[in-house]
Amino acid sequence: MMIEDRIKQLIKPAILDAQAYHVPDSNDLIKLDAMENPYLWPEEIKKAWSDYMQQAELNRYPDASASVLREKLSSALNIPDNTTMMFGNGSDELIQIIMMALNKSSNVIMAPEPSFVMYRLLSSLLELDYIGMPLNDDFSLNLSAMLKSIEENQPAVIFLAWPNNPTGNLFDQSDIETIIKATSGLVVIDEAYHVFAQKSMMSCLEKYKNVLLMRTLSKLGLAGLRLGILVGASEWISEFEKLRLPYNIGTLNQLSANFIIDNISLLEQQAGQIRNDRSVVFNALSDIKGVEVWPSEANFILFKVTEKGAEHVHAELLKHKILIKKLHGAHPSLENCLRVTIGTKEENSAFLSELNKIMK
Repeated sequence: MMIEDRIKQLIKPAILDAQAYHVPDSNDLIKLDAMENPYLWPEEIKKAWSDYMQQAELNRYPDASASVLREKLSSALNIPDNTTMMFGNGSDELIQIIMMALNKSSNVIMAPEPSFVMYRLLSSLLELDYIGMPLNDDFSLNLSAMLKSIEENQPAVIFLAWPNNPTGNLFDQSDIETIIKATSGLVVIDEAYHVFAQKSMMSCLEKYKNVLLMRTLSKLGLAGLRLGILVGASEWISEFEKLRLPYNIGTLNQLSANFIIDNISLLEQQAGQIRNDRSVVFNALSDIKGVEVWPSEANFILFKVTEKGAEHVHAELLKHKILIKKLHGAHPSLENCLRVTIGTKEENSAFLSELNKIMK
């Protein structure tokens, strides 16, 4: 039997039909495509971190429960006392675990669109029914349409990114609470960009037992660690823990996170700088002829370039070693749209300078 035939015989059709998640090569580029914190640590912090890491016992398996990290994060994130935390190798793993746990008789996943691509992608790979609910023209929730679909389809899980990616806006809190009350399923509030919005719906965990809240340290400045956090009632978390692979958070990751939590003011200061620079970039984009820009509560900005076209603008920026995210083609409402991450002042200036030239 030919290897192609054997692959078709053994691999799920959903996998065969899928495309692998593509991460573009960013060597020698100004990298403004992935919502990363652009700032390195000061040398004295790097030295202190290196000294701290000497305690790592790499011949031993990691602390399976990440007990020290759990205690530090509970305090740093003001986690409610009546909830439990679970750690994932990034938020992606936590989303996958939630979906893997679902009973096949109630497997509908719902999320607004456009939103975080992993909600749809993982649903497809796990052969779950996915319903993407289009947002309004201003990217707010279409509450009436969502409530109608909830009643008709009884979703097992609704994912709500807050702020939303790639649009950058915060959905109305009262709309979210209306959705929570309307569904018998889980509502997962994904607060990956919390530090840039400086708002949270953590209080919903105490009010509603069908709410889970996700955070990540990636956007704060620790993208290389891959540490996601899921918070919710212990009854839910204990079931999801059965699917978490042992030792999924390595020793070096745990120690690095422990260290930076003790120095969290550094990352908070960097986030404050990013928020300030976001305003500068937004105002500059608003002044460029042919650019339509949307306000953002995250560390990125969505904008549209209808006259020149997103394909052309993206390619021209690449010629000048600037990489941003091309969203054109990802969803009908993102036609000719691009997304730029807020970088350092120098990176932002280089991007704006080249975009100005391209748009003339």
